[in-house]
Amino acid sequence: MPDKSINPHSKNEVTAAMGFGPKVSSFVLKNGLQVVVIPDHRVPVATHMIWYRNGSADDPIGHSGIAHFLEHLMFKGTKNHPEGEFSKVVSGLGGQENAFTSYDYTAYFQRIACEHLETMMEFESDRMANLLLEESVIGPERDVVLEERRMRVETDPGAQLSEAMSASLFVHHPYGTPIIGWMHEIETLGRDEALAYYQKFYTPENAILVVAGDVEPENVLQMAERTYGKINARGLPPVAPVRFRPAEPEPRAARHITVADPKVEQATVQRLYLTPSSCTAKGKESHALELLAEILGGGTTSYFYRKLVLEQQLAVNAGAWYMGSAIDDTRFAIYGVPAENIEPSVLEAALDNVLLTARDEAFTEAMIEQAKTRLIAETVYSADSQSSMARIYGAALAIGETIEDVLKWPEAISSVTREDLQAALEQFLTLERSVTGYLIKKNA
Repeated sequence: MPDKSINPHSKNEVTAAMGFGPKVSSFVLKNGLQVVVIPDHRVPVATHMIWYRNGSADDPIGHSGIAHFLEHLMFKGTKNHPEGEFSKVVSGLGGQENAFTSYDYTAYFQRIACEHLETMMEFESDRMANLLLEESVIGPERDVVLEERRMRVETDPGAQLSEAMSASLFVHHPYGTPIIGWMHEIETLGRDEALAYYQKFYTPENAILVVAGDVEPENVLQMAERTYGKINARGLPPVAPVRFRPAEPEPRAARHITVADPKVEQATVQRLYLTPSSCTAKGKESHALELLAEILGGGTTSYFYRKLVLEQQLAVNAGAWYMGSAIDDTRFAIYGVPAENIEPSVLEAALDNVLLTARDEAFTEAMIEQAKTRLIAETVYSADSQSSMARIYGAALAIGETIEDVLKWPEAISSVTREDLQAALEQFLTLERSVTGYLIKKNA
């Protein structure tokens, strides 16, 4: 869904009176680059983030991990700047930098003193248009990614369970493929695949520039035009207005997965449910699921923790979470860590029983209002961090949400009713929509 709050080649301002945080300004350059400015004048620092509307779920079939691999290669030099120069400049100016790949977007960012903001734009815009991708860097960097996967997944039973559960939950959609990619496919990635992906997605009309900090919107716009504005558009964004991905079929069967490994020190019980996301939900479904996760499993005051840890003493920890920020249908998770001498099957049965009682016991007016207060407070507090605000807006816009969606989020959470929570629980937290996973110790 495109951002309807922005007209091409124009400026748009949205006041924070709608929700929280400072006034946000947005622009679109002639080449299609969206520019979002979030003023924060407390310290002379700026966070500069460039978001691309592509992530691992946009990897071509058979080339899983290419989005993440290209993220690594973006640090390997351009036609104008050799490998390492950008990072040396950031470090020399006392700044910080990093990058990350998600299912739906890839982002690069620097935190720097305000007087050096345009320097960051010069380097990042050059990286958008002039990546070199010499053959000599491809093999060594692919080896780095392979080693990263070995360390993070191949030697970690918990990560292996997470991958297996995701692959089982998403039987057709690319959300079931790990962001880093499958080992056997990473091994085949080369320069041709990386260059084709770069040329398709790393274009100004497929990008969002977010600047938060001690800046003025008009000055940021001028700097953006002097740097990013020099890059020619290549036509319509390759993923607009929607991304063409296979749709996940309606689930019909509960699935169960076990990972047993001698390295496991603490057993866990996990369950994923296929649910709507903020982009696929109808009405209040997504906001209800977000509030439901907070009520059921949002910390030591949650319903799960009270029932399973404090009262029944079947678990040493229990919780829930919801990955609402996604373009396509997403996941809602519940989990528990069994207490000593408690079998995972016993805890799983207890989780099911607690879910049955939740509709009568957990949705009291007091618990609902407390959960709303906690959720909204956490987001309002995030406005105190310019980097957090840049991430919130960047992630939302990258999946097709609008600035108004971000600003109206507290109001939307506040409007969720007991009936909305019950409907979300009964419609989406059903066994046929789920994958349950056990992580257990395997005796040598």
